[in-house]
Amino acid sequence: MSKNEEAKNAGRRNFLRTSGVLGASGVLGATALAGCGSQNQDPPGTGSGTGTGTGSGTGGTPPETAPAGLNPHVEPGQLDEYYGFWSGGQSGEIRILGVPSMRELKRIPVFNRESATGHGATDWTKQVMGGMHVGDTHHVHLSYNDGTYDGRYIYVNDKANARLARVRCDVMEMDAMVEIPNSQGTHGIFPQRHRTGLVFCNSEFQIPTPNDGSVLDDPTQYYGLHTAVDGETMEVRWQVKVPGNMDLAATDYQGNYSFATCYNSERGVHLEEMMSAERDWLYVFNLAEIQRAVDAGQTIRIGSSPVPVVDATADTNPFVMRIPVAKSPHGVNIDPTGHYAVVAGKLSPTGTVVDITKIADAFAGRIEPRECVVAEPELGLGPLHTAFDGRGNAYTSIFIDSNITKWNIENAIRAHAGEQVEYIVNRCDVQYQVGHTNASMSETREADGRWLIALCKFSKDRFLNVGPHKPENDQLIDISGETMRLVHDGPTFSEPHDCVVVRADLIHPTSIQNREAARFRLYEQWAQEDGINLLEDSRIIRKGPQDVRIYMTSRAPNFALTEIPGIKTGDRVQIICTNQDDVEDLSHGFCLSRHDVCMVVNPRDTNSITFTAGAPGVYWYYCPWFCHALHLEMRGRFFVEPR
Repeated sequence: MSKNEEAKNAGRRNFLRTSGVLGASGVLGATALAGCGSQNQDPPGTGSGTGTGTGSGTGGTPPETAPAGLNPHVEPGQLDEYYGFWSGGQSGEIRILGVPSMRELKRIPVFNRESATGHGATDWTKQVMGGMHVGDTHHVHLSYNDGTYDGRYIYVNDKANARLARVRCDVMEMDAMVEIPNSQGTHGIFPQRHRTGLVFCNSEFQIPTPNDGSVLDDPTQYYGLHTAVDGETMEVRWQVKVPGNMDLAATDYQGNYSFATCYNSERGVHLEEMMSAERDWLYVFNLAEIQRAVDAGQTIRIGSSPVPVVDATADTNPFVMRIPVAKSPHGVNIDPTGHYAVVAGKLSPTGTVVDITKIADAFAGRIEPRECVVAEPELGLGPLHTAFDGRGNAYTSIFIDSNITKWNIENAIRAHAGEQVEYIVNRCDVQYQVGHTNASMSETREADGRWLIALCKFSKDRFLNVGPHKPENDQLIDISGETMRLVHDGPTFSEPHDCVVVRADLIHPTSIQNREAARFRLYEQWAQEDGINLLEDSRIIRKGPQDVRIYMTSRAPNFALTEIPGIKTGDRVQIICTNQDDVEDLSHGFCLSRHDVCMVVNPRDTNSITFTAGAPGVYWYYCPWFCHALHLEMRGRFFVEPR
């Protein structure tokens, strides 16, 4: 029996009986972890594979020796070939790693309070964040031009508070944030690939629309929103109202369509209500038709939101097509040719391959939506996400089997058409229960088939025990050859969901602040009000009975002001500090004793923070970033008088 025929023995109903029910009862995790022990053990009905396993998963046993391939070691003083941008999960941040070294280079605070830099406490970040200091980042995606990264922006979601943020790649800091109206659980996001245009955001949680308390427990009135945000202005352009829980997002390479996986087509609100249908949907959004409706005013408004909403709740409409796919779809990924969308059904052992070139005919009614499906390969138990190598192969993360399955797209299509052809190439065991996976340049036309990341949800016994809250495990896999080769384990703080791996030559960060970010317009506005040159002047200005604004420059190893007198208890004090140094890597900052005040000020940068002066007394402020041999002496006194 061929690998493909063996795989077909694992039908969806059997999968739900043997695995899905265990997962619902809380037993699944332990069962799946216990099944990771054999190097070449294949789960029932998924095929034997042709490659060797790469890790035993038994008490941290080192991986089996593999043939030589790419060298992941980066010598001291040498640079990585790729930037890796990781979402930070519940930390609310983005992390930058070098690939293949897997060295963590930087953490970019986005939706979180971060004490080292003052993010979330400084004036501008507080204003942009709107008083919230919790975020849940799941997906990071870069801006595009002509199908590859343009090195300008990074977009990231906040599932907790329905927000989208943007990071500038030149300075690697957040520069814009927008709240998504009428939505909860903003999960999958994806920018257009033909140019820096729209960024599409899916609401995973259905809610009443409007969600004003007039409807509470009537799920038939719950809907989701597919939202288009302008990637340049970060303004919400329009939304599309649909039934179901939308999960991951994707876009084509021409700017014609956006995609959303949709699970819970049953529209249930409890787990047992979400599993009865045989299939769920891949939503395909017809962007031209949606824009025509918006331009013609054929939209509705939800509550007090001014955003135009296209109502696509009818079973058939010109705006959204529902392609039936394997049950409970999670990831949707577009191959580098732009020809195929691969959908992974997590409550089915199968993936679904959709031919994007057939979608126009389906919208025109010449074929049925289901006829866009050209393959349904059996991949393993719990497929989630798919990456590509640019050589016609796909790599799907298999959650329950804890492996990466490599398979050939064209062979899967031929097998679906009835040919006797193998499409499973081989499998690589990972530790353990892999969620997202991504490969170097996989989401562009320039996928290069060198490195693949497996983001595993559990590390179990791969690292030293650090208590009940264990690290997760990001693993680096060499995919340059026929057989995958696991080459690195990396513990990571919970819970990075996704990453993108980008060639280093496409990213061009500056070393000195270029003062082009949006926040500098705010600083210049204040300086003009007060007749101040931000780069040169230092001055204490009393703005009102209880308001003091202090402009201060710094140059190693001194603050221009070493004493700040005249402050009274209860004064609202604003410090606006500018770093005059233009030496690379020479950051200063401002930290005030016993006032919960700390921020960074990078070379040629300005930053500001506002606080309330405390009890009468003398308080030292100092530079918290090592900048000079006399760094410890870089400080001053802050005098607080009784009111």
